[in-house]
Amino acid sequence: MIRDQVKALVQSAVTTAQAQGALPAFAVPPVDILRPKQADHGDYSTNVAMMVAATMRKATGEKSNPRAIAEAVVVHLPSSVLIAKVEIAGPGFINLRLSDQWLQEQVTAILQAGTRFGDSDLGQGQRWQVEFVSANPNGPIHYGGARNAVLGDSLARVLRSAGYDVQTEFYVNDAGTQFRLFIETLYARYLQVVNHDQAALQADIVIEEDPDWWRQEDVIPDQGYAGAYMIDYAKQVYAEHGEHFAKLPKEAALAELRSVGHALIMPELEVSLARIDVHFDRWFSEQSLYDEGLVEQLLDQLETQGELAQHDGAVWFLASNYPRNDKDEVVIRSNGTPTYFASDIAYHYDKFLRRNFDRVINVWGVDHQGHVPRMAAIMQSLGLDPARLTILMHDLVKLMRDGREVKLSKRAGNLITLNEVVNEIGSDALRFNLLTRSPESTIEVDLDLAVAQTKENPVYYVQYSHARICSILAKAATEGFDIAVLNQIDRQRLHRLTHPSELALIRKLLALEEQIETAVEKLSPHNLPHYAMDLAKSFNGFYRDCRVVDPEHSELSQARLALSEAARIGLAKVLWLMGVSAPATMSKSES
Repeated sequence: MIRDQVKALVQSAVTTAQAQGALPAFAVPPVDILRPKQADHGDYSTNVAMMVAATMRKATGEKSNPRAIAEAVVVHLPSSVLIAKVEIAGPGFINLRLSDQWLQEQVTAILQAGTRFGDSDLGQGQRWQVEFVSANPNGPIHYGGARNAVLGDSLARVLRSAGYDVQTEFYVNDAGTQFRLFIETLYARYLQVVNHDQAALQADIVIEEDPDWWRQEDVIPDQGYAGAYMIDYAKQVYAEHGEHFAKLPKEAALAELRSVGHALIMPELEVSLARIDVHFDRWFSEQSLYDEGLVEQLLDQLETQGELAQHDGAVWFLASNYPRNDKDEVVIRSNGTPTYFASDIAYHYDKFLRRNFDRVINVWGVDHQGHVPRMAAIMQSLGLDPARLTILMHDLVKLMRDGREVKLSKRAGNLITLNEVVNEIGSDALRFNLLTRSPESTIEVDLDLAVAQTKENPVYYVQYSHARICSILAKAATEGFDIAVLNQIDRQRLHRLTHPSELALIRKLLALEEQIETAVEKLSPHNLPHYAMDLAKSFNGFYRDCRVVDPEHSELSQARLALSEAARIGLAKVLWLMGVSAPATMSKSES
């Protein structure tokens, strides 16, 4: 990483100055390499002189002049093709500017890296798991779940690019109350379908279809699912199994319908998520934790450790024994059924102590915020460092049309699904928009803007910029330029890239590594859409200011075509990190 190379030069300057007596001996403090707020101050800046002054004062009790220290550091900076200019600013900041020659030669490095451009070994192969979506298998994914899916998937992509060994996982909540309610609702709707069909047969006529025949909602269990999609599922069950379940006692029918309902929902969830290019390495069943006895085993272990207590007819995990917890958590209800928290204990035991992940990221909606401290208590009760588990919380999503929010209510039946939103605005617009804000911020998705083919629509602007480069390269090929050998262009031609817009574009491209590192540090890729916009803007500024395809100046054109291809690689990479496609052609609208 460029910043690491600059840091190494500064650290070397400090130690050399010490060795030559320009600075006294002391433990060199950590060197921070920052981006100046103003571009004309340089590419990087360091406050190492102030840090050294503070260290020396602490060691000797005497005040030191940070500016004098900065001068000593600058004098002893190793010569390097990387740095062209060094200046001291203010009380002792050292500003460094990258050399044009070095920048020009990075074009070839980008071309040769190709799809690996921006990758690093920051993670050094650590095994991380990102668990996200993890919805109850009780119906279509509602559009709010798309934020969870996009956030988790893009984060996994970023981590992989940064050198982490990442497994993505969907935790299927198929053992709890909500799945039970889904099966009971499915059974009730199935009986309605059977009775409706039998009425038609007994009348020996084709009963005129009444679109509202199924709206007898008093048959639905309390807190069940009233959406019309439940009738669709019931019709599928009837088409495949006929009256089989209607002839069984209710509990026997419900027991058999568990696997039938599971088989209905899971492929649908997988297909819906695939539409936004979200795929999982593993789908983990909550029920499997009970089937193999792991939940019971872990509860027995916690009881032996004195971590459980009984009161009010229920069994409680004593989370209040641990920091940041002021309440305990029920693991076995008074009716004898386990809570989601009981299976969470077993699930995280499996993640850390059986599958040995170094770190786990759980992506949760903000409505689960109160459970975060208790998850830290679980980790401690299992003898694990709570820092190895991160709960990444995200806020709500609002759909907007004509300046008004599009409302929804899953329980009331007017469910707006992920599929419906993808049908309207497409996967690319949805994913891009859902990454534009930090996870803790509410996001508003403007459905009208999301499909507009104008530069005001950010995803269209970035994708069109990529397509524009493809068009430029295609045009160049028709005029005799050999596009296939751009990554072999010689340094002499690259050194012709001296226009400020050319150098600005190279600088912006080289910032991708730092953008990926920032996303890893924050465990959020919300910086990427803004970087993509900036990169597209930099390319369009270069294209405006510099004629790319010019047969009369073939060597300069060859260099500019190489830079254009580098920009295409950069745009394609950041779009891939966001899970957004990089089209080669697009229609254009200036409206």
